[in-house]
Amino acid sequence: MLHVLVHMAQASEPVTSETLAGLIKTNPVVIRRIMGGLRNKGYVRSDKGHGGGWTIAQDLSTVTLLDVYLALGSPDLFALGNRTEAPRCFVEQAVNAALNDTFQEAEALLLNRLGTITLAALSEDFHSRARSADRRCRAESHAAHALPTRTC
Repeated sequence: MLHVLVHMAQASEPVTSETLAGLIKTNPVVIRRIMGGLRNKGYVRSDKGHGGGWTIAQDLSTVTLLDVYLALGSPDLFALGNRTEAPRCFVEQAVNAALNDTFQEAEALLLNRLGTITLAALSEDFHSRARSADRRCRAESHAAHALPTRTC
């Protein structure tokens, strides 16, 4: 979803669910469902009808990755988790006890860090990378005398 939001921030007009779905290779219905949580928090807005679509509703510097995470319903942060196939097994209990503290510490650290990164920081990083790539492509083009086999 961060990918989608940074693309939206670059757009000069509303972006349709279909276009956003194409960016992350999913169904537009999935985009609309996910964007609903962001809209409910006031981070995005949608306009219906011809020329409608999704737009960013807040200054990117005021929205953190933690805000987005919470607006999306706080999905699981880790694919790993405790096993519950044999809850009476003492080995499973010992492993789960050890992992619980580790997962809780890691989650707290990650959530804290997400609270320090704004969508504006992601957007600026994108722009910086795009400028660097553009300079590199211009230099390569000049060195190769603008041969049509350019990869940039």
